[in-house]
Amino acid sequence: MNINWYPGHMKKTRESIQKNLSLVDVVFELLDARIPYSSQNPVIDDIVKNKPRVIILNKSDLADSNSNILWQKYFNNNGISTILYDSISGKGVDKILKLAREVTEEKIKAYENRGVINRPIRAMILGIPNVGKSTLINTLSGKKGTKTGNKPGVTRTNQWIKIKGQLELLDTPGILWPKFEEERVGLNLAFTGAIKDEILDTETLALKLIEVLMDIAPELLINRYEIDITDNTPLNLMESIGSRRGCIIKGGEIDYTKTSNIILDEFRKGVIGNITLELPKDKVGE
Repeated sequence: MNINWYPGHMKKTRESIQKNLSLVDVVFELLDARIPYSSQNPVIDDIVKNKPRVIILNKSDLADSNSNILWQKYFNNNGISTILYDSISGKGVDKILKLAREVTEEKIKAYENRGVINRPIRAMILGIPNVGKSTLINTLSGKKGTKTGNKPGVTRTNQWIKIKGQLELLDTPGILWPKFEEERVGLNLAFTGAIKDEILDTETLALKLIEVLMDIAPELLINRYEIDITDNTPLNLMESIGSRRGCIIKGGEIDYTKTSNIILDEFRKGVIGNITLELPKDKVGE
């Protein structure tokens, strides 16, 4: 499945991030807890370099809890402070400022030694489209001053947002990268909605998702759709799901588009279950 999306505004975003990085003390990088490897933009790694960083594993409420622990341990072992965050309940948000203070402690003390007291910590918030940056900012600020949406690409300009507790955030548009070297990375981003559905073949995407779930979470697939996956193909399972959900068009044929949208939507909302699509051991070279 060919997935390649790199709109012009993302090139401008990269240039803007590079330009503004010197203005901040710490970088908050939001990753999707269901796909921490696939949602970690290698371009951001290159841009941020040695700037203090806090990884926020967002949508942890939609991911497998045991897998969350493995990923948090993985990043911590690699010297990056990591927080599990639930964008729905706001659970974990209180730890963000605490970690920001810890990783910038030396710099803030240096300012104090020069007589600069109560200087706010300045953070840049980065992440791929639709990972929940705006929702996190709204939770931190206690107001709805930042546009949010369930489609990638809502935030298009940089914004400074003042946060209680001596913190200022620089929001940036979501940034993807020019080419996905691994097909599974592109698929994982598409499964979770980081890439606009309008440019994808949703029927093929849903078939690919069924294939993945048959391998990593067969019991959840069985329980949600009450289907038998034994000796079945992804196409047969899609047809069974479509039939059970009444996705039928004239002539008794399955409405594959409607069925595909149901499967993708229910995965993204966590209705099928708490699923993590990749583990630290799945990383290339690990």
